[in-house]
Amino acid sequence: MKPIIRVENLSKQYRIGAQQASYGTLRDSLTNTVTAPFRRFKDSRNSKPETRNSETIWALKDINFEVMPGEIVGIIGRNGAGKSTLLKILSRITEPTTGRIDLYGRVGSLLEVGTGFHAELTGRENIYLNGTILGMKREEITRRFDEIVAFAEIEKFLDTPVKHYSSGMYMRLAFAVAAHLEPEILVIDEVLAVGDAEFQKKCLGKMQDVASQGRTVLFVSHNMNAIEQLCSTAFRLDKGRICENSRDVRSVILPYLSAGAMAERSEWVNADNKVGSPWFSPHRLSLVDACGNPLPMPASNNKEIVLRIEADIKEYDPALEIGYGIYAEDGVLIYLSFHTDIEPAKWSRLGAGKYSLYTAIPRRLLNEGTYRIDLFASLYYREWILKPTDQVPSINLVIKGGLSDSPRRLVKRPGMLAPMLAWEAIQSNEGEAVE
Repeated sequence: MKPIIRVENLSKQYRIGAQQASYGTLRDSLTNTVTAPFRRFKDSRNSKPETRNSETIWALKDINFEVMPGEIVGIIGRNGAGKSTLLKILSRITEPTTGRIDLYGRVGSLLEVGTGFHAELTGRENIYLNGTILGMKREEITRRFDEIVAFAEIEKFLDTPVKHYSSGMYMRLAFAVAAHLEPEILVIDEVLAVGDAEFQKKCLGKMQDVASQGRTVLFVSHNMNAIEQLCSTAFRLDKGRICENSRDVRSVILPYLSAGAMAERSEWVNADNKVGSPWFSPHRLSLVDACGNPLPMPASNNKEIVLRIEADIKEYDPALEIGYGIYAEDGVLIYLSFHTDIEPAKWSRLGAGKYSLYTAIPRRLLNEGTYRIDLFASLYYREWILKPTDQVPSINLVIKGGLSDSPRRLVKRPGMLAPMLAWEAIQSNEGEAVE
């Protein structure tokens, strides 16, 4: 059987520190077009050796693989490994530096939640807009419209502008449109992270249906349970190269989990000031003890574990929310927490300035293991500053010991959580019915 995807010696180089191209008006574009010959003539007469204050990195290096029709391929790797770059090249969003890609079929991509949505348009209007951007004809969208709406489960909000949608509703609608295309190749980045558990299950089932129809799915995820359950083959990227590639998906996942367990990184520093916005720019994310000292790893379950966020707020917005998520080794989200979870009267007072925010991770909650902590920030119901599907500031927490005061519960027990809960026994009087 002929592969539907063949990638040979694929590499992608980026220049970091170089000045980025800016967006201009139509008038600027026309002016630049007219004056370009004169600028080139002037530049040729006044050319000087170029001063370079930038350096290059290889996001991908010498990638080779083949995918057969009907396969669901899992692509895993830590943040910055090159996963999203690979999908963007396969989706023809960016060009490779070197190498060759053969794609035998139409590609449908869902690389970011809400791509192609217009905030002022309704859900109904955005189905047609987003479907058109993803390559569907109007007749095809109309024929599948009811299926898309039913799958997204947003009937009540269909004629509401999507600027009022939550991130979860955005994701439902975006996935529903992409999943009801009929491409031979469906490319999906980590978009399920913002969905609830029931809808994630529904999406995984839909991807299985797509593959059963002979179409191919490329699926990037940090959720190792989903990768193992869904994928027929998988490969792991590390520093832009393929480390493992096998039809034995478990054999690809285990080294990834082991590599995560070895990384006991309890501090992140925004060294190049590339992360953030005027509303919230983090400088440092770290774990400290009750006295504010760096937390030694592994940490005990029964000790105070404090997350410290050092940040700068240049322009305060009342909609600003700052939070974090804790993920297990297999990428499953354990919980999210934002500083606005409690009653408004108890919210931390924020304004323009430099801040250190502290929040304690509950004692006697997490089981032994290695956990990932991601920093999030948003303007409530308006836009993400640091969102779950992006590469965000991230640190690791390793828990070992302190699980219980009981001599019977001193070692790791099944499950992700190991809470020490109080029990009470009330003896009923003899002869009384026990409710």
